[in-house]
Amino acid sequence: MNVIVLTQYYKPEMGAPQNRLYEMVQGLILNGANVTVVTSLPNYPRGDIFPEYKGKFYCLENPDGVDIHRYWLYASNSKNKFSRFLNMLSFSGTSLFSFSKLKKKNIDIIIVESPPLTLGLTAYMLSRLLRAKLVVNISDLWPLSAKELGAMSENSIAYKLLEKLERFLYKKAELCLGQSAEITEYIKQKGAKRVYLFRNGVDPSRFNSLSVPKSSPEKTLKIIYAGLLGFAQGIYDVCKNVDFKSLNAEFHIYGAGGEQKIIEDWLFVNKDSNIYFHGSVTREEIPIVLSKADVTLVPLVTNIFGAVPSKIYEAMAAGLPILFSGEGEGARIVSENDIGWVSSSKDYTGLAHNIEQIVLHPEYTVVKRNNCLHCANEKFNRPKQIKDLFCCLESILVQ
Repeated sequence: MNVIVLTQYYKPEMGAPQNRLYEMVQGLILNGANVTVVTSLPNYPRGDIFPEYKGKFYCLENPDGVDIHRYWLYASNSKNKFSRFLNMLSFSGTSLFSFSKLKKKNIDIIIVESPPLTLGLTAYMLSRLLRAKLVVNISDLWPLSAKELGAMSENSIAYKLLEKLERFLYKKAELCLGQSAEITEYIKQKGAKRVYLFRNGVDPSRFNSLSVPKSSPEKTLKIIYAGLLGFAQGIYDVCKNVDFKSLNAEFHIYGAGGEQKIIEDWLFVNKDSNIYFHGSVTREEIPIVLSKADVTLVPLVTNIFGAVPSKIYEAMAAGLPILFSGEGEGARIVSENDIGWVSSSKDYTGLAHNIEQIVLHPEYTVVKRNNCLHCANEKFNRPKQIKDLFCCLESILVQ
């Protein structure tokens, strides 16, 4: 089975989509697929093409024995709508040049990552030209998410056009992958003919060798956040509104993004806050970083329908109970599996109360830690999920 993975985001960029897609590619290869990646020149999250790739329109790489075809895009992390549109549309256009590289490979399946939704149209055209089956992997519902975040009005021409494109792609795809139960139900209603729940999950083997005793909450409780420092996560407001020192807790921050500068500036002034910023870390460093903490914080300022933070799955594998601040399917996963504590988005009093309960009742942490490990190994095991996905992909080839 010859598979193309078409995505705007991929390693060496850091982030949840990049890590998830990398592991999916490696997993499909282990199950017997031949995989080629078509992606952009690395630029995320800084919004600037990495120095070693500047001045290039195209380059071919072969790390881990996988051909990666990279194409230029207009790099930007600006909030400006026009800049965002150019960012998405540019790669959707330049990636069409991959046809000349792919036409000799006898492609069976094209898996396209959405968002950006416009890349789905590129994948559809390539699938027709290459006579390949189209699979749409939906990690975020566009344009719905843009509307919920206030970035787009549902009455605008752009929104209506994207809605039409969304329905078109769902109907044309042989298979639509959704990363949450909310997403799969939504795309069924939008006319997708075949839907498959393919959660992010986690590879527990990445964490197996790092099983170390956590520090006792009777000492200073160590809380960690490792991920994007964006406005949707709201880490800056957490720093301002939660008094970690009075709670006998430390808050350790790892990551990069739009809020990094204001977090660093605030910490420079508030040196005695028990909050520490450590900079960004690679995917490979995440298990080691998580192993040093007692619990992890997973905040969402605004609930995005269908979104489940991938940090939840990595925390499970690390045996790290979760302080979830937000609503939606992520909150339900934490509550239903008893793997942490939930408070509402921006409810800093509720978050502080949960931290206090952890310090007062360390026995609850032990139970939740065991539940985390069980979930990672049995319910959200990514290698098992990818094996099932491989079988599903094989099935659409014989239809």
